[in-house]
Amino acid sequence: MRKLKKTKWLSAIGALAIGVSLTVSAGTVSAKEKYNEIVNVSHRGASGHAPEHTITAYKMGEKMHGDYIEVDLQMTSDGKLIAMHDETVDRTTNGTGLVKDYTLEEIKQLDAGSWFNEKYPEYANPDYAGLKVPTLEEVFQTFGKNKNYYIETKSPDVYPGMEKELLRLINKYDINKDTLLVQSFSAESLKTMHELDPSVKLVQLLSYRSNAVITDSEITAIKEYAMGVGPNHTYLNEDYVQKVVNSDLEIHPYTVNDKETMSKLIDWGVTGMFTNFPDRLHEVKKGK
Repeated sequence: MRKLKKTKWLSAIGALAIGVSLTVSAGTVSAKEKYNEIVNVSHRGASGHAPEHTITAYKMGEKMHGDYIEVDLQMTSDGKLIAMHDETVDRTTNGTGLVKDYTLEEIKQLDAGSWFNEKYPEYANPDYAGLKVPTLEEVFQTFGKNKNYYIETKSPDVYPGMEKELLRLINKYDINKDTLLVQSFSAESLKTMHELDPSVKLVQLLSYRSNAVITDSEITAIKEYAMGVGPNHTYLNEDYVQKVVNSDLEIHPYTVNDKETMSKLIDWGVTGMFTNFPDRLHEVKKGK
């Protein structure tokens, strides 16, 4: 009798051990899947390694396992959409002044690479000197219709008709809208895009300068036209992230460049993030 009890006891312990083992294994698999599903957005290309918004930076982002090319748009005086973050050319070229005062031909005379070598000597490359500012059309021509594009309408109030021209180029190059995202800080710009073509997926960028809070009414309003939000990661907390995700919105914070923060945000539940170092996020996703 005593022996039978011991056998039953050992069997129960064995079953418990197997159950715990399966639970741990399932949790590990789930964690890996969660990390692998995170969208890796090459912010302005692999801009930590090469001059931002150049074809070179975009290609490097691809090689470093970035899932999306992120393109900020400005518009020249002759109505051409170019890839540039600032409204002025001063920071990222050897020129001065507003983009809207330049023709495309004049923009093409500028050196968009040498500044990077001067500012980031640890990443400097002589081949960067003389790189040109690309047009959105050149980006589409280089990477093709099925590449993942994450395009931002910058300062749309400065450039009337920017959304219409963006959509014209999307249609001209038959860009796959399943792999296209358009983002903006301007809700009006996104709503214009939505009116022009409801099939284009939109992301509302959010700018916070204090403790991040998103209200139910904000979420409801955003969901009328957008499928996700892009907040500054600096002001996020887990409750914020979970509230957004549980509202069935994607959340892609910007701009995350260190591995510790990347891991923390993934654990909080973000669905993607922007980084100047897509290689680092790729390593985090792979557990390296």
